[in-house]
Amino acid sequence: QVQLVESGGGLVQAGDSLRVSCAASGRTFSQYALGWFRQAPGKEREFVAAISASGSRTYYAASVKGRFTISRDNSQNSMYLQMNSLKPEDTAVYYCAADLWSRLATTTAAKYDNWGQGTQVTVSS
Repeated sequence: QVQLVESGGGLVQAGDSLRVSCAASGRTFSQYALGWFRQAPGKEREFVAAISASGSRTYYAASVKGRFTISRDNSQNSMYLQMNSLKPEDTAVYYCAADLWSRLATTTAAKYDNWGQGTQVTVSS
């Protein structure tokens, strides 16, 4: 088990940038893949981005590709999501998740077995 804590959410205007962070504890951070998901009111949770254990491979949802960047710092047990050119449709609770049994990044929510509590990102028009 790992504990995941997100931070950095907030209220911004369309076109602004924001970076959310995920701090992990409990297991060797560099041994598992991580991902970001989001859930907007009335909608299902959706994949945003994923990163392999080493950080060498990343994947993005089509809706955020080119605007968002996922990264991790294994020396700091932290993962980040840099969000640029934010749009109102990016408004959601953002969750970080860990796939403790794989070093390979995955877009499938069911494969992630540890989740943070989420951080709210609100983009006003």
